[in-house]
Amino acid sequence: MGNWNTTCACKRSKLMRKQMDSMNHNTHHEGIRTVKVNKVCDFSGNSDLCICAVTWNMNGKVVYEDLVELVGSNSKSDLLVVGLQEVPRKNIARLLETALVDTHVLLGKAIMQSLQLYVFGPQNSGLSIKELKVDKHSVGGCGGLIRRKKGAVAICMSYNGIQMVFISCHLSVWIGVIYAAHARNVEERNSQCRHISHNLFSKYMNPYSKPAQVTVWLGDLNYRIQGIETHPVRNLIQKNLHRFLTSKDQLLQEAERGQVFDGYCEGTLTFKPTYKYDVGSSNYDTSYKVRVPSWTDRILFKIQDMEEIRASLHSYESVDDIHSSDHKPVKAHLCLKVNEQP
Repeated sequence: MGNWNTTCACKRSKLMRKQMDSMNHNTHHEGIRTVKVNKVCDFSGNSDLCICAVTWNMNGKVVYEDLVELVGSNSKSDLLVVGLQEVPRKNIARLLETALVDTHVLLGKAIMQSLQLYVFGPQNSGLSIKELKVDKHSVGGCGGLIRRKKGAVAICMSYNGIQMVFISCHLSVWIGVIYAAHARNVEERNSQCRHISHNLFSKYMNPYSKPAQVTVWLGDLNYRIQGIETHPVRNLIQKNLHRFLTSKDQLLQEAERGQVFDGYCEGTLTFKPTYKYDVGSSNYDTSYKVRVPSWTDRILFKIQDMEEIRASLHSYESVDDIHSSDHKPVKAHLCLKVNEQP
């Protein structure tokens, strides 16, 4: 009887999944809006909130000096959001707190094994926080066996009256004996994105509440460059012509098709693809697989009402001086201005 119930539950789950995917496919979409980095703040130093967001797949290793390099230069940010994937069995929160001891305090964290998210604020900023909630949603079934969990962890909070959601994500599941990280499995990643977005904080759902004013989604999304072989890709990167590869980027392609991240914004991809490097170097993969370099690590944001909140992006870059992982970290600096209501 138990097996029969389990089978029925699986069938119902698959049917609901197909119905939800079909609904998402048939609606009007905007895709991802690429925004330029504005080195000078439009708000002339009067921003209501400045956020530094960082994402990094650590590849199961930690070097304290790399964490200092990652977060130590962001002391002027109001909020520092750190999303980590493939985190080793170390007390990363303590290491980050030590690196930021002079400027920031830990306001909230969300952890699901190797998938972690931390939000730091200035000293004595605890009174600015209201209604902080955390949630998580796993995808796939085998990543947890090697403690490299896939899915997303998230923090929802109100800071100085601005309602925000931060999501740290790692996409990749087993399909039979094939990893969804490979280019041919892009549809599975699309489905994972939609289900994570649908399920996070669903248990707190209030039909009368407004959606988050600001959503920042960061992580190892595992979308790849496709339709071009690895050596032509590397030649373009070596000649500093990687801007011509953005038309081959799966994430931008799938968003344009209306599959994922509808209405989100992302900075221009001016930095080199962040994966896959030989650990300890800045050389792209020299193993027998010779993987195609790709922008797997991304930071996207969505402003629910652009008339109510203006956003200005001041940096979107990789941190190339860190070599302890096969991924390079990615940083973004986002400033917000709340328009005065009449």
